Order: sequence, then structure tokens, then C-alpha cells
Amino acid sequence: MAYRYETHLHTAQGSRCASATGAQMARAHKEKGYTGIFVTDHFFNGNTTVSRDLPWKERVELFCRGYEDALQEGRKIGLDVFFGFEYGYQGADFLVYALDRKWLEDHEDIDRWDPREAFACMRKDGGFIVQAHPFRERDYISHISLFPRDVDGVETVNGAHLKEPWMNERAALYAGMFHLPVTAGSDSHHLSGLFGSGVETEEPIKTPLDYLRLMKEGRLKLLGGDFIA
Repeated sequence: MAYRYETHLHTAQGSRCASATGAQMARAHKEKGYTGIFVTDHFFNGNTTVSRDLPWKERVELFCRGYEDALQEGRKIGLDVFFGFEYGYQGADFLVYALDRKWLEDHEDIDRWDPREAFACMRKDGGFIVQAHPFRERDYISHISLFPRDVDGVETVNGAHLKEPWMNERAALYAGMFHLPVTAGSDSHHLSGLFGSGVETEEPIKTPLDYLRLMKEGRLKLLGGDFIA
């Protein structure tokens, strides 16, 4: 039996550029045959919906609503839902897993830290980091930033770039040069943009650390959209 997981998606509650709620995303992925999803909304140093003028804990509470909405729906429909967030730095984006709301509450202004210090703190506390779409080209990105010594893996298949294959191809070359584990995610923001990416495994992912282990062992099948109608 194969298990399918979306590792990179956004909700309208946490990401300003998204249009679907966490519950809607959960239902849509269940209908498409996924076993589970990782909710990775844009953090406060990215395109977040959360006002930076609010007190820190209130910001964290609002930020987590998309995940909590998806989690509640997932429990109803039999979809595993895991927490993550997308940490931004000068156009580069990093998917952070295996931390939680309490960790965010305890690390006020982590969005303003030097990124290498932030990543070191996250990893010390049990989190792990995947650089997302490292070679994305957009008008708002002035240069490519790579952090090969500070991450645990590279997203070499980003579903949003299936029509721009050179971006994924460059990511794969980068991962290979530094012997970094590889993974895949759709980067979904809308119900109309479920790109069919993510990973397939031969065993269920019960915690984010299972995902990390399988990634390091090279036991993830990277999906590129071929099984979504």
C-alpha cells in the first residue's frame, strides 16, 4: 500500500496569497487521494495575513488558525494533518517542520533573527528545514540565496513549477552537489491549483520526524502531478 502526502500548502487564514481555508484544503486533498498534508503557511517574514502590529502571542494564535482548521476537519474525514511554516528571507523560502505553536510562542521575533541563527535554533530544538523552490525566478526576487549547510533537505519538485521545469532541474543539481536529501510539494494556494505533487511512501507518516527519516533514507517517491486529474 502506498501513502501520499502533501508537504507544502497554504491556507487563506495564514497566507495572504491563498484563497482556500484549512478545512477546504483538507477536504480537497482527501478527495484527491492524499493520506495527509503538512500546512505550511507563510510566516511573519513572508506574505502573511497576520498584522505585525499585534502582540506576539496573538500573532501566533492567528497564524495557526489555518492549520488548526485543517486539523479539525482532518479528524472528521480521516486525513492526517501536520504543522509547519514557511520562513522567508530576502526572497528565499524555507519549510520548517516538527515544531509547534508553543515553540513559536516561546521564540518571540524569531522572524527577525539572522536566518542562520534562527535555523540553528530550530534544528537544536528538534525541527528540520527544507529549502523550498530554491531557484524560483520572480520579479520580487533580486537574487538567489542558498543555505546548503543550514538545511536538512531541498524541494526538488515544486508542483507550481511543473511548467517551468528548469527551476526544479536546478534544484535537483543543487541538492546533488551538496548531497542533500530531496523532497517534493505542490505549493498549493487555491482549490483550483492542486498540482498533484508531494511524496508517496510505503509506510505511513505518523509524525514529521518520520517524514525526515524517510527523506534522509531516500525512500520518498517524488510526485510531479501525474496522478491528479
